[in-house]
Parts: sequence; C-alpha cells; structure tokens
Amino acid sequence: MLKNIPYKEGYSLYVGIPFCPSTCAYCSFTSYPLHIWEKEVDAYVELLCREIDITAQLFSDKQLCTIYVGGGTPTTLKPHQLKRLLDKLLEISKGQPLRELTVEAGRPDSITAEKLQVLREHQVTRISINPQTMQQKTLDTIGRRHTVEQTIEAYRLARALGFEDINMDLIIGLPGETMEDVHSTMEQIKGLAPDNLTIHSLAIKRAARLRMQKEEYRQYQSVNTQEIMDMTAGYAEEMGLIPYYLYRQKNMAGNFENVGYAKPDKIGIYNILIMEEMQTIAAVGAGGATKIVIPKQNRIERVENVKEVRAYMERFEEMTERKRTALMKARMDVR
Repeated sequence: MLKNIPYKEGYSLYVGIPFCPSTCAYCSFTSYPLHIWEKEVDAYVELLCREIDITAQLFSDKQLCTIYVGGGTPTTLKPHQLKRLLDKLLEISKGQPLRELTVEAGRPDSITAEKLQVLREHQVTRISINPQTMQQKTLDTIGRRHTVEQTIEAYRLARALGFEDINMDLIIGLPGETMEDVHSTMEQIKGLAPDNLTIHSLAIKRAARLRMQKEEYRQYQSVNTQEIMDMTAGYAEEMGLIPYYLYRQKNMAGNFENVGYAKPDKIGIYNILIMEEMQTIAAVGAGGATKIVIPKQNRIERVENVKEVRAYMERFEEMTERKRTALMKARMDVR
C-alpha cells in the first residue's frame, strides 16, 4: 500500500473535533457533550483553522499525504462549520498529492443529508458511520442515544449521495451482550455491506464511565471469546473484506485485539501510516497528539495539545510554539 506513497518525504494531518451528541459509557476519548459547548463551537472552529494554517506552514517543506478528521464526532458541527473547516483543509492541500481525506461521521444521530452533501462537495473520500452494535438494548445501556434504524437510514443516505468508501466500527464485549447478539449485529452489517469494518474489543480506560461508575454497570458482563472473534472474522471474509491492521490496548475484553478489515481497494492509508508509525502525523485541535517520526534515531517525539476545550482556546499560543520548537529540534537531530 505504501510503495506508491511518498510517506518518507511527507506527513499526514489529524484534525480533532472534541464534541459528541452525548458521551458513551465506554468512551475515554477527548469528547464533550455538544449542548454544553454549542455557543463556543464557532470560535473553536476558527481557532482550529488558524492552527491548521500554522501547522501547514511548519510542514511547508513536506508533502501532505492524508487527512483524518476525528474526535469526538466531527458531524456534530453544523453544515456551515463543516464547510469552514473543509474549505481550510482543501486550501492547505491544494497542489498536494493528497491520497485520502477521511471524516468520521461516527454517530448516526449527527448525520443529515445537508452535512453529507457538504462532505461530498469538499472531496471527502472516506467516512465512518459507527453503530458499535445493532442491538437497541445495548445502545440504550451505554448511553449511545440513537436507534438501530437511524444507523441504517444514515448508511443508506450516504450511499444514495454517492459515498463509495464507508467504514463501520463495532465493539465486541459491550455490557450484557452475548454471542447471539454479536451474531445478530454481524448479520445486519453484512446486509449493509460496508467497504471497511473495524472490530474493536472493548477496552475500559480510567476515564470511561464504565470504570468510574462501576456499581451502575455491575449487573452487566463484558464477554469476548476466541469463538466470537473468529465469527466476526468469518463474516468479514464473507463480505469480501481482508484484515489489514491490528493493535492492542490495555484492559481489553478477553485480552483480544482491534482488527481493521477492508475491501482490497479500500484499505485506509492513514490507518497504516499511524499504526506502523511510518510517517509524522501532525495533530491539531483539543486532545491532538503530534507524533514526529525520526527514522535515523529510531524514535518518535510526541507533542500533545491540551484536551479540555477552554484550555485549548486559552493556551493556543503556548501549544503552537511547543509544536514549532519540537519540530525544529527534531530536524536538528536528523542532521
């Protein structure tokens, strides 16, 4: 996948949108309920565009290979806010050999035809529509606050609007789910036929509500087995999807992995670059972690933005200067 990509001479860009319609019980990502920050989103997007400009200048000697807009849920942004962000991304990528532009439209309850049309008009090549499960009882338990029907409707709408590379994320080991529940979910996903499928094993981190409020979820078991993972792999194969990346995290249900599957011509390039740590990933936005790859020294320099939205807005100059300093030092180390 990488042989025709100038990854050694280039960089990729991660753009963080730290808002969601609600916070799921398992989530430990940089994500805040939209209703709390709604009045601040315009200001956040403007500052984010400023950081994108600064970052593009810092990497003006490098080729931009891929862009990944994640979160949180990027499609919590209103259409005009999405347009503002994507206009900026197209501006900095103009004339670059951009191979992939991904936007996570992860929560089906954040997706509208108008927002999807904005993505189409801005050359977005890959989106995610993430159900995590197709069992309504589980969605209710984990505070997902959308329905199975909304997932199906959002997926079909995206197809109708012409999206040809759609990823769907699932989590194995969600509270109370059995093998029969996973089987039912996989049957429904097979019927939709996504181009990419990511199978996550539930990982409960310190900041997740499942850990912080253990008593509330004590009645639910988190079950994952080799048999379940084999079943999901079998369904992926039936859908014509091949496994192309795998990684582990701490505290994963059943001590299993996260596995990415894709159609052979729809493999996520950004996923390979970040998992294999083959290329510098510049990150912007609250919670973004820039990873500067220094191959000659076989090491990676990390520069992290603060996670909290207010702190990001107040400490913006400090963070951009820290990134500039780290990048200059890394370039001196290479000489």
